[in-house]
Amino acid sequence: MLARAPRLGTKMADLLCREIDAYRDGNIVAKDHVIESCVANLTFIFDSLNREGDADVAPAERTGTERAVAGVPLPAVMTAYRIGFRFMWEQTLATARAAAIPTDSILDATARVFLAQEIFTQAMSNAYRQQLTAQILEREEERSALVEALLSRRITDGQSLWEAADLLRLPTSGPYAVVAAELPAIGKLGLPAIENKLSARDIRSAWRLLPDLQVGIVHLSGPAPEALGTLVEVLGHAATARVGISPPFQELAETSDALRLARLAVTGKAAGDSLITVFDDSPLAVAAVSAPEVMARIKSLVLQRLDELPDEERTILLGTFRAWVEVGGSANETAAKIYCHPNTVRHRLHRIEELTDRSLSRPRDIAELCLALEVDARLP
Repeated sequence: MLARAPRLGTKMADLLCREIDAYRDGNIVAKDHVIESCVANLTFIFDSLNREGDADVAPAERTGTERAVAGVPLPAVMTAYRIGFRFMWEQTLATARAAAIPTDSILDATARVFLAQEIFTQAMSNAYRQQLTAQILEREEERSALVEALLSRRITDGQSLWEAADLLRLPTSGPYAVVAAELPAIGKLGLPAIENKLSARDIRSAWRLLPDLQVGIVHLSGPAPEALGTLVEVLGHAATARVGISPPFQELAETSDALRLARLAVTGKAAGDSLITVFDDSPLAVAAVSAPEVMARIKSLVLQRLDELPDEERTILLGTFRAWVEVGGSANETAAKIYCHPNTVRHRLHRIEELTDRSLSRPRDIAELCLALEVDARLP
């Protein structure tokens, strides 16, 4: 049988090319390569059965690696091994019977053939999976590098942006959002397996692990408010540390700016008990975080005497002012909103005027107070 391996390998390749779609037309794996693989495997199998010692599974490992590189599905390669070993066993059995070899010897040879099948198939599948894992890691490294290039604004022209979106498996038009998650510990993700969890909700994304953050570019499918709500829901279930989300944006060229806002959302003051913070893209919010050092100085100048108050009194006064601004400057509506008497509201507003040296009847003074309170709410 060892001497007949080259001829049997060709016949086996013919059988595999008839029976298996991936080998049939030669587009994925050329028939010459199938023949070469069959001859090599048969030669090594018959050689290992012909002597004592461990079988040399190098041909099987080479086949597994080559088929993974070629993109042949593993089930197809497993089927090829099953058909190939059956062919080899049938040929061996026919030869043994023709040579009038005793039944006991045939049974012993059969057992050794099936043992060889198990060993060689396992070696092939292990090599296939190792190569596939290496390919996946390589693709993920490429995707991660592309995400980094977008985040750092190293890709700017339209054609390159479209190509990047295609390689990242993202739609070429928005809306998008950037997500930034704190790392709970070195080497530990703040959003484990998040790409798969988002994909299960039909949300496409691409991620990059930075030294201090896990950052992702997320495509918001559907109307932005509903899609953003779905994103927050999924992130809320997955998050193990604080997460910031940028406002939606339309073009991938805006990714770098969105990352800055996502960073500010994750490092700013937390709102309530939620780990998820969506950056408010109102003009005041953007102004409050645009130059943190300058804004912190403005806040200190405007709110210095308020900051010296006991925490409870300060919170009440600032909360009343915010409510007054939200209802458009009506003491009566503010009172209804925060459940107190209108005169109480007026008294608190007057205290704010005294402590800030600003009048709530002058638009410029109100603007300064609003900006200072926005800074107070946004910056740590």
